[in-house]
Amino acid sequence: MVGVADMRVEKRPTCIPGCYKLQSMLVRDARGTFVKTFHEATFAELGLRTRFTEQFYTTSMRGVLRGLHFQSPPYDHAKLVYCTAGRVLDVGVDLRRGSPTYGQHLKVELSAETGNMVYLPPGIAHGFLTIADSATLVYNVTSMYEPIADTGIRWDSAGIEWPVDTPQVSERDSRLPTLGAFDSPFDFNASGDART
Repeated sequence: MVGVADMRVEKRPTCIPGCYKLQSMLVRDARGTFVKTFHEATFAELGLRTRFTEQFYTTSMRGVLRGLHFQSPPYDHAKLVYCTAGRVLDVGVDLRRGSPTYGQHLKVELSAETGNMVYLPPGIAHGFLTIADSATLVYNVTSMYEPIADTGIRWDSAGIEWPVDTPQVSERDSRLPTLGAFDSPFDFNASGDART
C-alpha cells in the first residue's frame, strides 16, 4: 500500500499554455478513498503558483452551468479546482492577449471518482457544467474575492460545445459580455501565466 507521504501529483499539459490537468494518487480500501489534493513542495517542483488565499466550494444539480468567470487585474488569480462529489465538465477559456491560444478553450471532465484536478493561471475564464445528478466543486484561488473585479464572459460565446442545449444559468451569468465584445486586460508571457 502507498503511504500518505509517498503520494505525488502528476502534471499533464493541456492545449492552453499554463493550464494543467493534475492527477493525484488515490488510495482505496474497504473504508473508502483517500486523495491528497495539495502538497506545497510538489506543487513548487511543478512550477505552479500556490499561495492560495481563499478556498470555497459550490454544490450544483445536473444541468447547472456556472461561468465563465474570472477576476480582473489587479485582483486576478490562479485557480485549482476539483470535485469532491459527482462529475462536472470543467472549461477554461484563454483571455490573455498575445497568447497563441487566445479565445480557445479546454474541456476536462472532473470527478470525485478519479480525484483529478485542473490548474488555471490568471487570464483564464473558468466555468463548468454539472453532468451528474449533483456535484460539489472545490476552488482554491491565489487572491481574495473582490466584488468590483468579479466578472466573466457569456458561457455560449466562446465556441464551446456543451452537451446540453439549455443549461440552468444564473441571471448574472446570462448578462455577461460575449467573448467578441470583451476587451481583455490580460497579457500573455512565455511562462504561460498572465501579466497586467
